[in-house]
Amino acid sequence: MSLARIPCTIVTGFLGAGKTTLIRHMLQNPGGRRLAVIVNEFGDVGMDAEILRGCGAEACHEAGIIELANGCICCTVADDFVPALDALLALDPKPDHILIETSGLALPKPLVQAFHWPAIKGRVTVDGVVAVVDGAALSEGRVAADPAALAAQRAADPSLDHEDPVEEVFEDQIACADLVVMTKADLLDAKALARAHAAIAEAMPRAVNVVNSAQGQLDPGVMLGLQVAAEADIENRRTHHDGELDHDHDDFYTVVMELPEAADPAALAARVASACRVTGVLRAKGFCRVAGKSMRLLVQAVGQRVSHHYDRAWEPAEARRGRLVVIGLKGFDQAAVAKALAG
Repeated sequence: MSLARIPCTIVTGFLGAGKTTLIRHMLQNPGGRRLAVIVNEFGDVGMDAEILRGCGAEACHEAGIIELANGCICCTVADDFVPALDALLALDPKPDHILIETSGLALPKPLVQAFHWPAIKGRVTVDGVVAVVDGAALSEGRVAADPAALAAQRAADPSLDHEDPVEEVFEDQIACADLVVMTKADLLDAKALARAHAAIAEAMPRAVNVVNSAQGQLDPGVMLGLQVAAEADIENRRTHHDGELDHDHDDFYTVVMELPEAADPAALAARVASACRVTGVLRAKGFCRVAGKSMRLLVQAVGQRVSHHYDRAWEPAEARRGRLVVIGLKGFDQAAVAKALAG
């Protein structure tokens, strides 16, 4: 008798849409499930994995959260994804459900297709693909919080018409989704909510449910247990890149900046906001030590929206280094970002 396959939920979404916050809420409210997480970062420092480990819940244990930082997960299936699944499936007890957070730049369809690999098929299944979208940006007619970055990309590439790479990523994520979670709904009035939902409907090639979320809060029963087996339904997920054998992320670049000790979190947030005004910068997130505080300060920014809070205490043996991951369009001015952060 064959063993039941462990369900996996692929959580995709654009930079800063709120994927990590949503997954952190799931870990804190697992609904009786043993959850494990694979986090696919785009860059050298695993900020999202650290945010999840700092959630303070039992489900955030070290062995159950695996970070893949060697590039797009769908491009490194054999080298990274299969060993990560092997490690999680070797846990005793095994997880009941695995959450896979893709990079904000990832195309989810190639990852769904990877579930047909002989080393994967038969052990796990795609319970569903969840696309997380930024309601505040969509209500203003944008897929991201920083329209200047999109305008810079259009200006730099004369071959672009009404679409650019960031919009295509957004549309491909929506096209592959079994559920769309619209975050930041608490920031919107009724008219703005209607505009955001209309934008999702326009990008949606097939009927799927759209649910609102505020501050990452969502009943796990809504997102987990969809039982779609998306890998068996791959032909119904038509995307911009269906005719391509490969894809890359040459339009994007990630850099890690050191953050010195901060005397005032609000002043630090202002400097991060200034850095995000540099043309081409899309997203920033990281940690900082604050003078006189034993807690680690988490800073996240999308466009001009900057949030910060103390997420956990520094570990006794932990190096209290402040670092900020900055993600933007290829060629953004790193010196200008560093100058803005220095104040």
